[in-house]
Amino acid sequence: MSDKQIEYLKKIKREKILIRLIQIFIVLFFLIIWEVLSKKGIINSFITSSPSKIIKTLINLYQNGELFKHIWVTLSETLIAFFITGIISIIFSILLYRSNTFSKILDPYLTILNSLPKVALGPIMIIWIGANKKSIILMAILISLIVSIQSISVGFKNTNKSRIKILKTFGANETQILLYVLLPSNYKIILNTFKINIGMCLIGVIMGEFLTSKSGIGYLILYGSQVFNLNLVMSGIFILLIMSLSLYLIVSFIEKHLDY
Repeated sequence: MSDKQIEYLKKIKREKILIRLIQIFIVLFFLIIWEVLSKKGIINSFITSSPSKIIKTLINLYQNGELFKHIWVTLSETLIAFFITGIISIIFSILLYRSNTFSKILDPYLTILNSLPKVALGPIMIIWIGANKKSIILMAILISLIVSIQSISVGFKNTNKSRIKILKTFGANETQILLYVLLPSNYKIILNTFKINIGMCLIGVIMGEFLTSKSGIGYLILYGSQVFNLNLVMSGIFILLIMSLSLYLIVSFIEKHLDY
């Protein structure tokens, strides 16, 4: 590489490091201000909690053996819902792509279902399925599935028609078109949809745990609010932030790896 190319790459690297440092600084600055205002009594730490109290609460949960137990419950439910949503959305999107009539018939129903507040279905799911893990996972699937189907199916429909025609002229069947054109042309759309889905599934799981659960991060937050333990509530929210960020970064890492 030339000196200019090397300098350009170094500039990009320095810019990335600077952006990351600024992001970290913003978080640290917010936490420090929050802690100082709480210590000085400017804000009521009973209502807002504080970073130090959150850390103490997390340590107590860890020492009691409750921390990773609740994290695992929520994480497992989220991952199960995520994988089921991914599989169903891809299969359903393929069916919508293969049949234009089928797509037109279901389009208004998908729009209506997407606009329906899923939490309103919670009591029905509890009656039908029971107050258990299945109803929580189903809640997460319902929240993320329709958006996933709509996003992926639009990508499939906008696939380059010329490539498909060329393969058909060489006698390619539908399975070959799917494997060599449809999926490769839309893998970025699928991965971007999955990045959104992982967060949506987490939201759905927490909503389900609010309705019916005896464990999980949603249960911790709900229980903390019922006994006016704001430290527990804020600790649960902090855990959710870390979980959401971690899951997003994992999917982003997979996306970057596939780009190579």
